[in-house]
Amino acid sequence: MAPDKTGRKRMRYRELGSTGLIVSEIGFGTIPVLQGSVPVLPEYFNLSEEQAISVMEHAFRLGCNLYDTAIVPEYGDAEIKLGKFAAKIGREKIIISDKARFFDGNEIYRAVLESCENLGTSPDIYFVHQADPDHEEEIFRKGGALDALCELKEEGQIRFTGLASHYYDMLLRGAGDDRVDVLQGSGNLLERGMLERIDGEPLFRAKGFLVNKVYAAGILPGFFPVDTLIRSVLSYPVSCALIGIGSAEQADAALKYGAGDQEVRIPDFEEVLEVLEKEFTPIPCDRCQRCACPYGTEIHTIFRQYNYYFLGKDHWALRKLDMSIEESAAFCRKCTDMPCLSMCPAGIRIPDEMEKAVRLVRTFLGGRG
Repeated sequence: MAPDKTGRKRMRYRELGSTGLIVSEIGFGTIPVLQGSVPVLPEYFNLSEEQAISVMEHAFRLGCNLYDTAIVPEYGDAEIKLGKFAAKIGREKIIISDKARFFDGNEIYRAVLESCENLGTSPDIYFVHQADPDHEEEIFRKGGALDALCELKEEGQIRFTGLASHYYDMLLRGAGDDRVDVLQGSGNLLERGMLERIDGEPLFRAKGFLVNKVYAAGILPGFFPVDTLIRSVLSYPVSCALIGIGSAEQADAALKYGAGDQEVRIPDFEEVLEVLEKEFTPIPCDRCQRCACPYGTEIHTIFRQYNYYFLGKDHWALRKLDMSIEESAAFCRKCTDMPCLSMCPAGIRIPDEMEKAVRLVRTFLGGRG
């Protein structure tokens, strides 16, 4: 990160897979610039159009050239605000990444056209958002969402196709599919298991990769420097780390990472756990997703929610746990094979940890839905 003529440090850039695009190492996540009630919002800023454009301009001046959003109303009005910012700053100067949570080909085709109207321009990349195992065949089948994105690409409505998921197996299938240009997944200093698997799989090398949840929904900056959090994900084969930004101060913290070019040592997983252990005893799960439950329980998700409760997301985590924990724990008690135990590289006593999650919910919610 060399200084520019003003003495400030310049943003670094990376190739976005085989797309030919060059993207800033830090991308602008637009959730915090929206207005409206959005359940997934980690920190509510409620920015006006003028304020939102000002924050995006500030990030642009610091070298950010990739802006990630989603269709209205999933991200409130962020898509519309991003379009107005693009028109003001010069559309050709930035890369727009957009997405929608539709898996049927006809539905996502219509969604892309709606996004183009909201933006007032065509997005560079469009993702099938929140791709999960329940919709896998719908997404990948003939006439499904990926085929629709390819058709839109041929028509010039988008430049590149994308698949966004929190599931490693979904991303792996996308990595092996020629219809997919760019992938988007999650990972951070604590939840690094999926990034480590991606690092070891050659199929991912040909795809551009954007990583989100770098701050773990805003939790981790309370325990680790932002510089360390960002450098940790950029140490993996990713093109860009997406950071939710809702103020000039947040833009400065993220986009001026590594300003002194000093070496930053990235703590290993055990060291991360030691820091968290000052607050509580975390379940030592890095969300590698190697554990498979014969009853379909997402063990890694339950463990995340348990840890998030103690890391500051107490209300959200409890409500999420309370939706399924009793049923999941009951399945765990009656399971005799317990294949998850042999699958877990960390040797976690999964049935015991499941019971801890049940007790947490019963203590604070009385087991109510």
